[in-house]
Amino acid sequence: MKTITFYVVALLCFVAAKVNAQQTFEQRASVIAENISRIAKQEKDSLKIEVDAVNQQLENNQITQAQADAQRQQFAEKRAKNIEDRVVAEQEKLAQLVQDKVDGKVVSKPTKGYSFSIPGGYKEYSTTDSLGNKTVRNYERDVKRTTSQFLFAIGANRMVTDGDGIDTDNYKWNSDFYEWGFTWNTRMLKNNNLLHLRYGFSLQSNNFRPKDDKIFALVDGQTVLTPSGIDLDVSRLRIVNLVVPVHLEFDFGGKKVNGDKTYFPVQDGFRVGIGGYAGFNVKEKQIIKFENEDGNNVKQRTKGSFNANDFVYGVSAYVGIGDIALYAKYDLQTVFSKNDIDQNNLSFGMRFDLN
Repeated sequence: MKTITFYVVALLCFVAAKVNAQQTFEQRASVIAENISRIAKQEKDSLKIEVDAVNQQLENNQITQAQADAQRQQFAEKRAKNIEDRVVAEQEKLAQLVQDKVDGKVVSKPTKGYSFSIPGGYKEYSTTDSLGNKTVRNYERDVKRTTSQFLFAIGANRMVTDGDGIDTDNYKWNSDFYEWGFTWNTRMLKNNNLLHLRYGFSLQSNNFRPKDDKIFALVDGQTVLTPSGIDLDVSRLRIVNLVVPVHLEFDFGGKKVNGDKTYFPVQDGFRVGIGGYAGFNVKEKQIIKFENEDGNNVKQRTKGSFNANDFVYGVSAYVGIGDIALYAKYDLQTVFSKNDIDQNNLSFGMRFDLN
């Protein structure tokens, strides 16, 4: 339930900060955010009706307190699962929308803007390089010292075991991570484009996929990998963290001059960011898939505590050109809080800071 709320908040904040136009990236993201919000409200309203009915039965002595508690728990779990299942489709739409944005299939600004003569409109200016090539840029964004971006990252996870390095014996190569959120980028110097401070909030979804049909289990209070005893098609532990990332960004794109005016384009060239993040765990769940003796496909989700640390912090860095960058992050906090042997998560992949 908490995770769904954070999805909604992140998307709504992203949409609210943009100037929407028909069929733009912002408007389509807004529709997805509204769908997620509506799903959450529908399921919560249904849960309230069910709980009220249970309370009424309890007051009328039709059921015992223990039966009432059991029914409330059952209804709560059912509605939480409904929300998660229904939101999956919206998440897939969002991922496809981001990919379309990267591929240039969807615009984030109206294709036709207003001229400088219209106050408050979407303004543009043009620059010409030494070869005579003309580039039309967003005036509104390039004169602001603080701008906003939608963050999306994807890549691989590697479990680093204290004393042994990266554990390739127990984890598959396709252990992966996703990160999405909202950031602000502030130019720190008034008349220089080199130093920027990038900050915001994001959700990090880390997946760990064991080899050899193993699963995660609690043994003597520690989280360990144990044989499942069955032939598994999928085995993964997903840990979701809500974090606040902060980076010092060096933007080597320089400034642009148009007549007597100077502009500072956002993410127009080579850039490097170094920093870190801190936050807390909002969800952990193990998912396994297998074929049973009857030939039916079975999917099991186990929610609860796998002793993942409640708080997380780490270091991260990226290097790229324009909106796209190579990205790496390392959790300084161990993945599991009660294990005798420390294990930390290392992630690396691609990062998209979409203006």
